[in-house]
Amino acid sequence: MIKTVIFDLGAVLIDWNPHHLYHKLFDDEAEMHHFLENICTPDWNEEQDAGRPLREATNMLVERFPEHETNVKAFYGRWDEMLGGPINGTVDILKEIKASEKYNLYALTNWSAETFPIAQERYSFLNWFDGIVVSGTEKDRKPFASFYHTLLNRYSVHPSEAVFIDDNLRNIKAAEALGITSIHFTSPENLRIALQEMGVLTQ
Repeated sequence: MIKTVIFDLGAVLIDWNPHHLYHKLFDDEAEMHHFLENICTPDWNEEQDAGRPLREATNMLVERFPEHETNVKAFYGRWDEMLGGPINGTVDILKEIKASEKYNLYALTNWSAETFPIAQERYSFLNWFDGIVVSGTEKDRKPFASFYHTLLNRYSVHPSEAVFIDDNLRNIKAAEALGITSIHFTSPENLRIALQEMGVLTQ
């Protein structure tokens, strides 16, 4: 029986995407993609999600790629411009689950502790959660089992009584390995159907 619903945040509830910023900084689409795939890479960003200070991360890349200094510094200097807004369909689902008063609601997110306060200030629906576990604060992240255990232990959640929602299949597989029923997020519409099938949402 499901008692707890655990949401990822980025690309599930919040439209965070570096393209929102770098489309403003690059005239050439191919050059933008090259920059984000080879310089300010997802792997580099994940280290900040795991607790590496933003200043240290930025300085490291500026030293390696001095010709890209301005664009590297923009990643965190203009980070708020990567926030495209809420994903309204998913926010509606979150609201319905909250209103039902049947489930504990938590968020498990890979997010820098230094930038997360910007999101908290901007999106009031983050206050609907009973708890949020932020990777940068814990200095741990998905898909490592220890990060999931932090949430499970802190809030006394039994894996078999929880459902986890994430857009990253890697993170879904990690949750399933711990016995947590999981939904690979592809759209609010598909998420609604999956939650209806589980009985979390009414038809």
